[in-house]
Amino acid sequence: QVQLVESGGGLVQPGGSLRLSCAASGFTLDYYAIGWFRQAPGKEREGVSCISSSDGNTYYADSVKGRFTISRDNAKNTVYLQMNSLNPEDTAVYYCAGDPGLTGGACVYWNDYEYWGQGTQVTVSS
Repeated sequence: QVQLVESGGGLVQPGGSLRLSCAASGFTLDYYAIGWFRQAPGKEREGVSCISSSDGNTYYADSVKGRFTISRDNAKNTVYLQMNSLNPEDTAVYYCAGDPGLTGGACVYWNDYEYWGQGTQVTVSS
């Protein structure tokens, strides 16, 4: 059974950092594209970052480029999202998602992910 579990969310002050984890079970992570998404109250879900299965290339939304870093630890079957210089606009529920068919640059096809985690809340506030 394919399962993704996010962790690492919480309350942080503006300018602070958090590292989110997405632990996978039931499949081998390096064969799947993994994406991080977020949804703020009253807003549509947006793709934040993804990492390709085939070549490990990474992609970022303009809103987080230079502040967030996605990485993958195949030994732990876990993908991370390191978030630095957080601001209140980053407040949202963050989800990770996986799909075996989104190879290469297709990991940015945000609407095509098949498997989803339950989400973790990130709140940036003073």
